[in-house]
Amino acid sequence: MDLFFRIIKFGLTGLLGMAIDFGATWLFKEKIKVNKYVANAIGFTLAVTNNYLINRIWTFESTNSHWGTEFSKFLVVSLIGLGLNTIIIYLFHQRKNGTNFYVAKFFAIVIVFVWNFLANMLFTFR
Repeated sequence: MDLFFRIIKFGLTGLLGMAIDFGATWLFKEKIKVNKYVANAIGFTLAVTNNYLINRIWTFESTNSHWGTEFSKFLVVSLIGLGLNTIIIYLFHQRKNGTNFYVAKFFAIVIVFVWNFLANMLFTFR
């Protein structure tokens, strides 16, 4: 049962991170008029930082005093997840002509969610 609740917490944290990512990207791109790619990087960075802090405290209840190393691991897992997401969308959308972009993105989100959860549980916060 503990694993089930960790998965739920991880998912809720991810949803909050997604809102932060989109919100910050919109704010910096549309209101502050920062380059869209810079705005996207700011949104991603704020979301990853937020997700690390919440997952450290709430989801995995880490007491590791080496939080810098732990955050670095979390960032590496997140960047690999971003790469996997892009590759999966490319494979489903570009290579399998006819697959809707958002259907491909949905598959990518599901697969990367599993990757991120397992990698963080077994590597970052073990």
